[in-house]
Amino acid sequence: MTDLHLVRPAPLPDTDVSVLDALDVLDAEERRRAAALRRPADREVYVAAHTALRQHLGRYLSVEPAAVEFVRLPCPGCGGPHGRPVVAGGAGPHFSLSHTGGLALLAFADRPVGVDIELLPAASTVDDVAASLHPRERAELAALPAPERPLAFARCWTRKEACLKGTGAGLAGDGLTALLVGTGPAPTPVPGWTVKDVATVPEGYAAAVAVAA
Repeated sequence: MTDLHLVRPAPLPDTDVSVLDALDVLDAEERRRAAALRRPADREVYVAAHTALRQHLGRYLSVEPAAVEFVRLPCPGCGGPHGRPVVAGGAGPHFSLSHTGGLALLAFADRPVGVDIELLPAASTVDDVAASLHPRERAELAALPAPERPLAFARCWTRKEACLKGTGAGLAGDGLTALLVGTGPAPTPVPGWTVKDVATVPEGYAAAVAVAA
């Protein structure tokens, strides 16, 4: 079971961060994080994404959205309490959340899952960040005509982020460079994971989901 949900935020009733106090579906930490975002558009997508996450999990668990409690698993790298988020007590499905550029993508599965959505980058961004990819992926990008590189890079980046979020490792360490997912139309197989591009996102975005095999 893997369910994907694309979330488009609605404007908040006020650009003043004090309006967040009325969003009682979110917990205190989520409201604090939302209030810390300076751009209203960023607050709107954060609030929409986390509200939708709670609503879906509430339906899975048959509880009110505000009653869903989250904890973090130990980090697989250092053992600290900042690994992958899960529902407290081990109830409900595994989940992952990503948001960018006014859209959010949620994934729910019966096993560890990671999801990522990104806006297609500018060509200058590809040039700046490509050095952090696997050597084979860098070679694949270099072989492409310049206009094709942003999409190929975004495919690669979202696949990597989805896998690393699924494991809970995140972007720390050499995970980006060591993990090979490919830049082509189909992901390079990743041992222990099923990685797929998400074709239903709007033009100008790329997204991927990774589910533990």
